[in-house]
Formats: sequence, structure tokens, C-alpha cells
Amino acid sequence: MTRVRVTSEIGPLQAVLVHTPGNELSAVTPWNRKDYLYDDIVDLEFAKREHRRMVGVLERFTDVYEVGHVLEEALEVPGARELLIKRAMNIVPSKALATTLSDVPSDQLTTMLIEGAADEAGPIGQMLNEVGFTLPPVPNLFFTRDIGIVIGDHVVIGAMRHESRWTEELLIKALFLHHPQFENAGILYDGSEERRIAFHLEGGDVHPVREDLLLLGFSSRSSAAALDHLCDLVFERTSVRDVIVVVMPGEQTAIHLDMIFTHIDHGVCVLFPPHFVGPERLAVLHRTKDKHTAREMPDFFTALAQVNFRVDPVFCGGARKSHQEREQWASGCNLFALRPGLALSYKRNEGTLEELSKAGYRVVDGVDFLTTDESIDEDEKAVITLEGSELVRGGGGPRCMTLPLRREDIG
Repeated sequence: MTRVRVTSEIGPLQAVLVHTPGNELSAVTPWNRKDYLYDDIVDLEFAKREHRRMVGVLERFTDVYEVGHVLEEALEVPGARELLIKRAMNIVPSKALATTLSDVPSDQLTTMLIEGAADEAGPIGQMLNEVGFTLPPVPNLFFTRDIGIVIGDHVVIGAMRHESRWTEELLIKALFLHHPQFENAGILYDGSEERRIAFHLEGGDVHPVREDLLLLGFSSRSSAAALDHLCDLVFERTSVRDVIVVVMPGEQTAIHLDMIFTHIDHGVCVLFPPHFVGPERLAVLHRTKDKHTAREMPDFFTALAQVNFRVDPVFCGGARKSHQEREQWASGCNLFALRPGLALSYKRNEGTLEELSKAGYRVVDGVDFLTTDESIDEDEKAVITLEGSELVRGGGGPRCMTLPLRREDIG
């Protein structure tokens, strides 16, 4: 069986993991949305439709695996079921729940793990119409990028910052340990076992842009201690020799590096200008293998040039700051490359798309691509646009919603 392998952000995509939003989103209400990390309420049916269209586009180029389907298959392996039940008990200690999880069929267990299992309300709870969850739902699961990271032939299980996403760590761990399509050279770092307060690591902050080069974001979701630990591990067990770290701003609009920067082509990236250009640019650090120190660099582009990785920026939102800010909020920087020079983007970010058009990328409507004879030449530079009026309310874009399992190596 082919192992997972990712050595860049732009190599031709061979396999990807996604999760189409389901009933777990119904658990998010105006009153608990902050507990589930939402700024707004997502319309489930519209979100499903938008996500399915994205999956339809992906299927034209690569093998697509849905979390629910592959998890159900993995649960047929006794070790996977035992792992999930044992670890679920650490989150929700309950002998009765453990017995239930042991006895139900794999498809039902998969549904419970994703959508949650409601408590049986007592008399007072019934009178007050208060219902809780014995097993919590995971309404952020459609952002598969954060919970699993492939670096070379190895994997990292995300160490999620917030408790509401801890169950997701267990699901992705079960897949990487027990599903044949997720075979790997070993888990570099297992975030599902990590409960130290200062150790958090999420995939939106981890960008393997070259086999020997990693870009990282130091953010509210990925701590300095975890980034240093990851550096030590990749230096020891992978081909990575250099790590560039962007010190993220303390802003809700930029919780991960991929909300302000993505690599889409040889020598081309999309980024949010105020954080990389001009007097308000973010601090950037450089760690090198065999040196237990980090150096501050003058700026992001100088740091990349130092390791012979030069990129020209396409500005999210265009030249006007107000447009840049509006489109960055709407995941205008969060693109996902299918191959060098072909990427997915939200249709709503018109200023960003105009800048990409000026840079030589043909803008292709995703619905037209799926429903007409619209085609894209093999070497053509293009951006396929997706409707995202509901998906974007969750706080992410195409990169957030895709976990690459295999990409072709590129020179």
C-alpha cells in the first residue's frame, strides 16, 4: 500500500481527506457558539451543498476520502475501536457509554463519534428542555487540516488548543494507525497524548513547502514550546533542515498562518499585505538543523531568500487596505493548490481573484467546471472558484478543509 507522502504545498495532489459537514453543526447555537469556536451560525444545508461542490471539483483531480467513510472502515479493525473507546473514556468517563460504544455497529459508532451522543434528560432537564451530550459532537471536523499533518512520510497528530476539538485528535489517530490508505513511516508527534498546558499545535500553522523546508506560524493555536519540539523531531527524523517561523498577530482574524499566507505555485504565494509588507510587518524567525538557536530575520521574504525559496506575492484584496481586510476575514488568503498553478479559492473574494487574474491565472467558476464542458489544460494557470457563503462562517477556506495525504514530489 502506498504510504502517505507530502513534501510541498503545491505538488500534484494524489489523495486528500475531507469531511462534509453534517448534523454535528446543529449542536452550535447562538448561545454556545463561542464554546465551539464559531463567530456565527452556519446554515447546514447550504454548507453541505457548498462542500459537496468542492468535493466534486477535487474528485476531478485526485482520490478523495471522507472521514466518515474511512473511519467506519477503520473501526472494523479491533485495535481502532479499542483505542477510540479507551481514549473517549478519558474525555467522558462512563462505563455505560463504554459498553454502548463496544456493542454498536461501526456505522453507528462513527455517527456517535462525529455527531455526539445526547444525554437522556431527567425530569428537571425535561421540564427545562435542557439536553447535554454524553459524548460531545465535533462541529469543527470539516476543517480536517488542523488535526493531521503529513511531513514527508511521517505524520503529526494535532494538539488542539481547545477542548472542544480533542475528540478530533482521536479520530485522525485511529485512521493513521489502522486504515491502510493512511499507512505512514510513523507518528512524529502525537497531540492526542499531549495535555501539557504550553504545548498546542494545529495544521493551519504547519506548511511543508519543500522537502527540506518547513514554514510555521507561532499563533494562539500553536505554541512556541510545541513548535520547538516539532523542529527537533523533524530535524532528527525527516529531511527538513530549515524552519521559518512567522510570529502571528494576536487577532481573531488570523488564528493560523494559512489565514494570511498560502503557497499556490512555483514562486507565487497569496498573502495579506499588512502582515508582510511595510512597517507593520510581522517578526520572522529562522531555525536551522544542528543549531540550537533561532535568529530573527529582517522580514519574511529575506528569510525565504536565505534558504533559496523565493516567492512573489499576490495581494489578498488588491491594493486598498479596506478590501484587503474584508477579504482576509473571508479567507481570501486561504487557497488550496491541486498542482503547481492550479488552486481552489472562494468566489466571493473578487479583489484577490482580480489580482490573480493580473498575475496570469484564469478564473474558472466551480459550478461551470462541474456542469458544463469547461476544461483546464494540464499546464494552464487557473483558480477554480467555490461558493462559500456558509462555509466561510466557520472561519476557514479551501486549505483549512483539506488534509493532503499524498502529493507528487516536485523539483
